[in-house]
Amino acid sequence: MNDGFFAQVDALTEAGQLRRLSGAFARFIASVGDSSPQLMAACVLLSELEGRGHSCLMLDELNDDPAALLGWSDDEWSALHAAAGDWPADTDAWCGLLARCSQVWPVGGDQWNQPLVLDGERLYLRRYWLDERHVAESVRSRALGGVLAADDDARTDDIRRWLDNLFPHAPRGGVDWQKIACAVAMRGKLGIITGGPGTGKTYTVARLLALLFATAGERQAGLRVALAAPTGKAAARLKQSIDTALDELAEKVGDELPLRELAARMGAARTLHSLLGARPDTRAFQHHAGNQLEVDVLIVDEASMIHLEMMSALLAALPESATLILLGDKDQLASVEAGAVLGDLCHHAEAGEYLPETLSYVQAATGQQVPARFEGHGGPIAQQTVMLRESRRFGGPIGALALAVNAGDGAAAVNVLRQGEGGKVTWTDSAQSADLLQLALDGYRPYLQLIKKAPVDGEEVAQLAWVKSVLKSFEGFRILCAVREGEWGVSGLNDSIEQRLQSAGLLKRTGEWYVGRPVMVTRNDYATGVFNGDIGLTLPDPSRPGALRVYFSEGETVRSVLATRLRNVETAFAMTVHKSQGSEFAHTAMVLPKDGGGMLARELIYTGITRARDYFTLLTPNGQVLLDAIAQRTQRASGLRLQLAG
Repeated sequence: MNDGFFAQVDALTEAGQLRRLSGAFARFIASVGDSSPQLMAACVLLSELEGRGHSCLMLDELNDDPAALLGWSDDEWSALHAAAGDWPADTDAWCGLLARCSQVWPVGGDQWNQPLVLDGERLYLRRYWLDERHVAESVRSRALGGVLAADDDARTDDIRRWLDNLFPHAPRGGVDWQKIACAVAMRGKLGIITGGPGTGKTYTVARLLALLFATAGERQAGLRVALAAPTGKAAARLKQSIDTALDELAEKVGDELPLRELAARMGAARTLHSLLGARPDTRAFQHHAGNQLEVDVLIVDEASMIHLEMMSALLAALPESATLILLGDKDQLASVEAGAVLGDLCHHAEAGEYLPETLSYVQAATGQQVPARFEGHGGPIAQQTVMLRESRRFGGPIGALALAVNAGDGAAAVNVLRQGEGGKVTWTDSAQSADLLQLALDGYRPYLQLIKKAPVDGEEVAQLAWVKSVLKSFEGFRILCAVREGEWGVSGLNDSIEQRLQSAGLLKRTGEWYVGRPVMVTRNDYATGVFNGDIGLTLPDPSRPGALRVYFSEGETVRSVLATRLRNVETAFAMTVHKSQGSEFAHTAMVLPKDGGGMLARELIYTGITRARDYFTLLTPNGQVLLDAIAQRTQRASGLRLQLAG
């Protein structure tokens, strides 16, 4: 009955417009019940959108501007539309059609674990609906539960005393949002701190940790604190930043609070997979609702990278008595996988939307008067969320460029790029391959030349110092791509850059593995202790002549694995902007493809810019692609905001 429809799906798949999984999923749904071509079309679209980060299919979009859903041309969409036959006329018709299908559970109706869920005007895969509901219920429960009683004057006074000690100087902007963020986080079992680069998220959370220790009373010595982030690089940076900040604080607070001793017991920051105890070849974790984590405080950095399924698993594994602190930039790219959880949680962060009781508590605990424009009627999540608004580090032309892009102001962004301001920001708007390869040659030359200066005596201390210097030099420059495929994508560029460096005599490739090869891990490998997104450098093994090891930097420490033990890696002279999250480079170069195809958006551009610490270079074969991307905002289909509002 559906041969014609699936023939069209197969044709779109061969043309690269659909994943093979999408057609396979629709065929599976057809095999377990109704098989109308309209249901099959909805299944194909739902699967395809899931692969692009959406947690559901918004049915009203099927009759609004359906071609825009997947960035297709009108002809491509018309072909699928025609193959589906009698297309429902409106959202109500779609809801009625789907509600009658045996594979769909309309929320509130009879259910037998149907694979699809219809919740209002949103169609879900069942597991994403369950994850979304669990995240909403868990976060709301934490935001509402354990909130400091309004009449607990003694507790509030204690918080005020310590905050005045930890934040002794008045801020330049008049409102100390960092101080307020600490106070708000102390109010309950949930604290969300969001802000752009340089706004001091880890600076703030270090003082929050000191405040937690200082006000813990008899529990101080036994307070169990865990640090985590989605990637190994982000986890290492979190630990390093907090250790530095706590060490500085220890000098200020003196003997009244044994901060160094308390901080030493926290241990290393871990990836979320490691924290939860991921099991090889399964989606299950060692820690879950029936075997929860033994922590009192969990601090998670780079929360924008946490996808829906991971957030659900994390919340299930966290005891109700524990305090959860989420740090992240709400304006960065969301996870590659389904969901934009931090963006949904921080939907009203810029406006504040604080209730009178929240403002009263903030004034009592901090002495800060929140401006009237941040008052409102926000829900429980808004009361536990603070946006840091002043960048202490990320200024100058790079900061101005990031602000312009985030505001969707293409003209202002172009103006910053054109001015350059002493070479801090540069733009080649009609770039050719030769421009990019010369930039790569100049950017990677320092670390490759340093490799040639390896110690010859094999002395362990000298060897470790050399490895650290090479890794640090490599981290000074990186090329970021918006896409994976094509001449200006990761795959093509890595090959081209490798050949250019070899022709310049800077490296010598004799096989898959060679000295100087940078690699990115593409899959968690628990046997070797490396995780998806980790980046390492291939260097000679000092203890085994002729052998190669891959060295990974973890803050002040270095870890290595024999190259032959790493199976799931790819060369990483160039990497996607997505994979760069949680990292920072002295000089970041971002390249955009000749044709964005409507799939690039300002969040990607903003994230690429904010990976640069000192210098940012943009290369575009077609400058219009940049303007189109800045004008485009990513909107991920989700019902989480609605469920959080409750």
